[in-house]
Amino acid sequence: YTADTMTLDLKNDEFFISDKKNLWKGQSLYELYQKAFTPWEWHEPIMKRANELGMLCFSTPFDDTAVDFLEELNVPAYKIASAEITDLPLVKKVASTNKPMFISTGMASAKEIDEVFYTAKMAGCEQVVLLKCTSTYPASPENTNVLTIPHMRELFGCEVGLSDHTMGLGSAVAAVAHGATVIEKHFTLLRADGGVDSAFSLEPEEMKQLVIETERAWQSLGKVSYGPTEAEKNSIVYRRSLYISENMKRGDILNKKNMRIIRPGLGLAPRNYEILLGRKVNQNVKKGTALSWDLVK
Repeated sequence: YTADTMTLDLKNDEFFISDKKNLWKGQSLYELYQKAFTPWEWHEPIMKRANELGMLCFSTPFDDTAVDFLEELNVPAYKIASAEITDLPLVKKVASTNKPMFISTGMASAKEIDEVFYTAKMAGCEQVVLLKCTSTYPASPENTNVLTIPHMRELFGCEVGLSDHTMGLGSAVAAVAHGATVIEKHFTLLRADGGVDSAFSLEPEEMKQLVIETERAWQSLGKVSYGPTEAEKNSIVYRRSLYISENMKRGDILNKKNMRIIRPGLGLAPRNYEILLGRKVNQNVKKGTALSWDLVK
């Protein structure tokens, strides 16, 4: 976008950001978008460099002219921003390219998401990814509601991710644990350099950790499983079991001193402890012998 395609160059009333809690208070919308937009002439060299590095690079169009421009660059996908989710003509325009589309759902009701989802589908987009999003900058973990992600997946039968404006990595990891397959984060080389979104952007080392930890979260999901896994089988020996703890002669009675529940786990299970108390051993037994049924009468 450019500032002119986003809003009017006015500084009064609703065109001025006066909310004291807003990260961008004290600016007009026009002034903010002048600072925030990515110059159109930057797109081609950025995308060329991304391709050289094996990365898929795409952009977020905010009007028809932006879609036409991005089509000239043959972008592989499109992103629809949360605030544009109700701009159905724009969604139709993007969907008509037949390319995958990410749609952020910040502020959107279930009805609005349903409307934009099926508008995109009917207009030719076969691959839609919905992004759970909280449209505050920065967002708080308490207001992220990642439990919406599996519900959204069930409702719409598509891939669902998280557009994450929180600080840190916790919300993203939690989202993956609840089925998110896409994570969007703002990125900066150095927060101290400033920028309209620097306050909630990740620096390179943090982005690296995001990739590592979300992948670990994804790998850990596995399946519903009880009992020892293949990797755990060698650890069963470290459970407790029943062992003879003193030298015993044939006919001696098992008691709390000569029979103990200890590691390793090669003897009878501890659940048999009370059953065995008071029974006699049927042979001489050395201290450290794992108890088995053939040792008792």
